[in-house]
Amino acid sequence: MNYLVAVLSDRIQAEEVYTALERASIPLTQVSILGKGYKSADEFGLINPNQQAKKAATFMSYWLVPFGFFAGLGFSLIANLHTFAWAGVIGDHLIGGLLGAIAAAMGSVFVGGGVGLASGSGDALPYRNRLDEGKYLIIVRGAESLTNRATAIIQPFAPENLQGYSEV
Repeated sequence: MNYLVAVLSDRIQAEEVYTALERASIPLTQVSILGKGYKSADEFGLINPNQQAKKAATFMSYWLVPFGFFAGLGFSLIANLHTFAWAGVIGDHLIGGLLGAIAAAMGSVFVGGGVGLASGSGDALPYRNRLDEGKYLIIVRGAESLTNRATAIIQPFAPENLQGYSEV
């Protein structure tokens, strides 16, 4: 499946492009308008980077928190520091494990969430930002021949951005 995404400055221009695609016999089931009064980014299925970051952080925490607990416990046993002597010998080591788990949880949030936020969205975030600015998107999806025809139709309207994508 191929996608063609055109960013248009206002609603009138978006409707003109949509009408031109309709006149050129592009199946309207393959064409979507995103923007105020039309589909939202969520309705269309553009990835929300915040949700992706949360998923990445949660996934990392499943294996990182237990690892951090055992790493903290192991460090406490090896170093034999007695930092929390008031907790007793076993409590001292368990607190060390708990602190290791807390550090691992923070790592999963900062690294997993940060990396998920930075790389998980691809081009979805700039398109979401354009929609927030009041711009409109025309998205044509289908075979390469269809998106090539649509490109030729949309180019004379001088969109702000015209980008093609191929789903692997």
